Amino acid sequence: MKRQLLIAVRITVVTTVLLGVAYPLVVTALAHWLFPAQADGQLIRKDGVVIGSRLIGQPFTAEIYFHGRPSAAGANGYDAGNSGGSNLGPTNNQLVERVRADAPRLAAENPGRPVPVDLLTTSGSGLDPDISLAGALFQAPRVARARGVSEAEMVRVIRAHTRRPLFGFLGERTVNILELNLDMDSRWPIR
Repeated sequence: MKRQLLIAVRITVVTTVLLGVAYPLVVTALAHWLFPAQADGQLIRKDGVVIGSRLIGQPFTAEIYFHGRPSAAGANGYDAGNSGGSNLGPTNNQLVERVRADAPRLAAENPGRPVPVDLLTTSGSGLDPDISLAGALFQAPRVARARGVSEAEMVRVIRAHTRRPLFGFLGERTVNILELNLDMDSRWPIR
């Protein structure tokens, strides 16, 4: 009995060290070596200071910026510590009322054009950093006016930041809002 107990303890210690310490360290080291940007969260720096990540959405509310999807993560949205969708179904009164309130405000921004659905609905995580190309093009007139540039120039910048679907057919064309807004700030600084 004592011998079997010692064998069990040794196996537990060895497997804990191998699988609980050595393996995660090796995988982490390989990830940082092979994919350094991805392993560190694809952080975006400006003047040496981390200002965001390509993977996590941020709230932009000023007229000079493109706005992301609404966020249900946390009480005020975009709370990475409280990530998750709202779990509100299409017939839920709370969701219907929020969309009814947001739709006219967005429609007034660009009269005569339908509001893209991703500007009205939250993502599964509540932290989606991207909007659809249609969502970015919908906002182009507002942002161009606020920045004092032509809409055609704004559309060129949006298209330069457009990512194609995965493998050319999975998903839709998207635009990363943080990267687009940073590019606009560098092209047309706000005084």
